[in-house]
Amino acid sequence: MKRILFVDDDGNLLDGVRRMLRGKRDQWELQFATSGAAALNHCDASPFDIVVSDMRMPDMDGATLLGHIRDRYPSTVRCILSGYSEFGLTARAIPVAHRILSKPFKGDDLQTTLERILALEDLLRSPDLRRIMGSIGELPSLSRTYLDLTQIAQDPRASLAKIAAIIERDVAMSAKVLQLVNSGFFGLAQLISSIESAVRFLGTDTIKDLALASETFRMFPRDSRIPQSVFEEMQLHSHRAASIAAHLPPCGEDSDAIFAAALLHDIGKLVLASKLPDQFCAAQQSARETGCEPFEAEEALLGVSHAEIGAYLLGLWGLDALVVEAVAHHHRPTRIPHSGFDCSSAVYLADLLAHEAEDRLLGLPARALSELNAKSLAELGATEIYTRFQGANP
Repeated sequence: MKRILFVDDDGNLLDGVRRMLRGKRDQWELQFATSGAAALNHCDASPFDIVVSDMRMPDMDGATLLGHIRDRYPSTVRCILSGYSEFGLTARAIPVAHRILSKPFKGDDLQTTLERILALEDLLRSPDLRRIMGSIGELPSLSRTYLDLTQIAQDPRASLAKIAAIIERDVAMSAKVLQLVNSGFFGLAQLISSIESAVRFLGTDTIKDLALASETFRMFPRDSRIPQSVFEEMQLHSHRAASIAAHLPPCGEDSDAIFAAALLHDIGKLVLASKLPDQFCAAQQSARETGCEPFEAEEALLGVSHAEIGAYLLGLWGLDALVVEAVAHHHRPTRIPHSGFDCSSAVYLADLLAHEAEDRLLGLPARALSELNAKSLAELGATEIYTRFQGANP
């Protein structure tokens, strides 16, 4: 049974949560605390899968509480409850909270969010995934350039010149950013030749995501048995999916997460190709011989696919939980509940449309929509969106 702790100094709100989630009492053990100190006592007695805390509380606010929980119980998922008018206050919780939940909330929305969090945690803790990741050995860490870029991008006083200067320290990253911003994906009327202009056009969040993707492809060593073209095709597909995702129906504040997740959705393939090349080649061969999808061949061979492997790595790197979730489920989005066209739905659809666009560019006949994809689109309520964007060539 999953254990969830709700923390708020407003007893009426906690009573409302208790009523909202009564239908899950056979699956979830719900505990409630009216202060940060009481919450820590609950956690000391027995750790929780999720802690959901209000931001505004006397004596110990939500950010401070989640910081203590992060240090003592790092495997606990930490969520903060905050109103739209509290953005400045909530910014303090960003380093310690996995999810920020808006107040007021509806019972269905809260339950769906908690179900999705638990589904992702179960997926990333699966024995098959832990076995595979344990066999890989050391994984690459994020570069100093990317870490510096992330830090300065969070500073509202940082100038575009300072951001550009960090990127320009890395010749390969500079070349990749200029290549991308001038590619057909963004449809610019004229070429951009300076990093500072690229930052101004794309925005710091997009530049940061592009830099991370470029750095990621460089940090994984290539196995000699796998042609360079395989890695190049992976990168082109990732950029095409991100471009398509940027043109899908807007998802409000999730748009940055959607772009980043689409750009990084196949990072698990890099892990397999560089760290487990025998298994990667075997899965590719099996997919060609049987006609199944490569991710299905990976699942048959390893118990998991590159989607879960990539999500695990991004989780280790501390990326946004929405990005990790979307990457984990980008082949099987219906494993989690949806309350609309969200980040996971968008990345799944962008990946599907990108593969179809690549078939057209190669002059291949259009493939019939698989039964799995047709069913997934219907369940997501995305069939009309898929039809509208099918045939687009970003």
